Amino acid sequence: MSKLRQFPSRGAVRVARMRPVDLLVLLGIVALFYVVIRVGASTDQPYDVDAPPAVSTDPGELPYYAARSLLRMFAGLVPAVLFTFVFGTWAARSRRAAKVIVPAIDILQSVPVLTFLSITVTGFIAMFPGSTLGLELASIFAVFTALVWNMAMAFYQSLITQSRELDEAARLMRLTRWQRFWKVDVPSGMIAQVWNGMISFGAAWFALSASETISVNGSDNGLPGVGSYVAQALDNGEGMRVTLAIVVMIAMVVSVNFFFWRPVTAWAERFRTEDCELAEQPRSWFLDLLRRSTVPSLLGRTARPAGERLDRAMRVLGTSPGRLHHDPVRRKRADVVFYVLYGAAVAAILWQACTYILDNVPVGEIGHAAWLALVTYGRVMILVVFSTLVWVPVGAWIGMNPRVNRIAQPIVQVLASFPSNFLFPLAVVVLGASGISLNWGAIALMALGAQWYVLFNVIAGASSIPGDLREAADDLGLRGWLRWKKLILPAVFPSYTTGALAASGGAWNASIPGELVSYGTTTLTAVGIGAYITQATDSGDFARNFLGAVLMSVYVVIINRLLWRRLYRFAQKRCAL
Repeated sequence: MSKLRQFPSRGAVRVARMRPVDLLVLLGIVALFYVVIRVGASTDQPYDVDAPPAVSTDPGELPYYAARSLLRMFAGLVPAVLFTFVFGTWAARSRRAAKVIVPAIDILQSVPVLTFLSITVTGFIAMFPGSTLGLELASIFAVFTALVWNMAMAFYQSLITQSRELDEAARLMRLTRWQRFWKVDVPSGMIAQVWNGMISFGAAWFALSASETISVNGSDNGLPGVGSYVAQALDNGEGMRVTLAIVVMIAMVVSVNFFFWRPVTAWAERFRTEDCELAEQPRSWFLDLLRRSTVPSLLGRTARPAGERLDRAMRVLGTSPGRLHHDPVRRKRADVVFYVLYGAAVAAILWQACTYILDNVPVGEIGHAAWLALVTYGRVMILVVFSTLVWVPVGAWIGMNPRVNRIAQPIVQVLASFPSNFLFPLAVVVLGASGISLNWGAIALMALGAQWYVLFNVIAGASSIPGDLREAADDLGLRGWLRWKKLILPAVFPSYTTGALAASGGAWNASIPGELVSYGTTTLTAVGIGAYITQATDSGDFARNFLGAVLMSVYVVIINRLLWRRLYRFAQKRCAL
């Protein structure tokens, strides 16, 4: 019996028509690629160390400078996300890797970018002699370092506090490691990761503005960008052009929030794991526009075969989480070998560092520098306590109210993204007129660049509270302090721990420009390790610069051992949702 031939219906073969929204999205994609290619092509220009490039303060150059700055920011964001996924997952899934990666990230996020920027610039220039591409990569690297540590710690924290139900589901479904990463690990931490990405992106504006004017061999090398524009205008005393650059900076932050972070925040709500929906979901007009278009789905269908082939290729990684039973004797031997090698490597590094410092810095000055680091540490802890008391209640209120969140998010994003060093000249005038010592005023200057970590992480933690828990708390009649004690504080505590740790590291970074500020002929100096490092950097004294960075690292390791690690362990055991 012959098989009947089947023909598709008329509707099945109908070709989809190009709608106005599709045309708009296509034009936007083409325009984006054109701008990226056009601006990116200008990053490779001839470079002469004896005749460094100059920065113009012509207002007509500001749009081009803004595009260059934005390109550097997103060029730093891409490798930061890749680093976060790789090393955050590695630290969460490997006990031995966590012994190395987590302390290293804790130290690196506290080492100021400005202390090693001159070293990285020299290295990148040597890699690309005669080209400004070395300066561009040095600036992108500064953005990368400002972004990656907080993002990696947040992703690591989301993995170690992952709910037991998700872990058991991954085991029962026999997901491969690759499948578990994309179907369980990334979605479960997506909301917190997006919020941490936003605050890290905001903090990276400071690193960008500092790296766009780089000192090499005693000469300033200005890259085209908003940060270098402001620095040049300040040197020229052009206040109106500084104000114009600040307006452009605010417009850039608002645009990035509207076209990137707000759509990503609304999109991330699809990964919320709860049975009931929020009363009001975060919305994005731009995301709604993309969803009405068929272009994204067409691109997704085009890339799907490649994704399926990659998924099949990654099956060689095995199933997650690997073997559930380990030979205790073999594991103990491996631990002994690991700790011996790890200890030997740390001892060798410490020996080389101590030898270099003792050969170039008097012993008495080392003790004085340790005292300066202790003074700065006191400012850091005051800042963390202040940020906790002020921003935990505010962040919880914003995160638990989607309507308020939608209004407050762009405002907080602008405040967090605005480079605090732009306000330091104003601080010089205010402190000089009021008679307040910079020893106290430095706390406020450091807070301008660090307190937002606490706020953003608490907002992320509060917005991630499942709606069914909120409804259960309402049904039980939890009000006032009892609601905070039983629901809000335990739910936001893991995110708060990440934010407070990041704020501590950000405060150490902000102490570099915050403890020695100047405007015109007026210079204010505070007692602290930040001013010590700034003076060493200005004089080209790498040994004292290195000493300051080492002392900062020592204090960070001590406080992490005594406080933050215990808080992380408590959050992992008692506060995982």
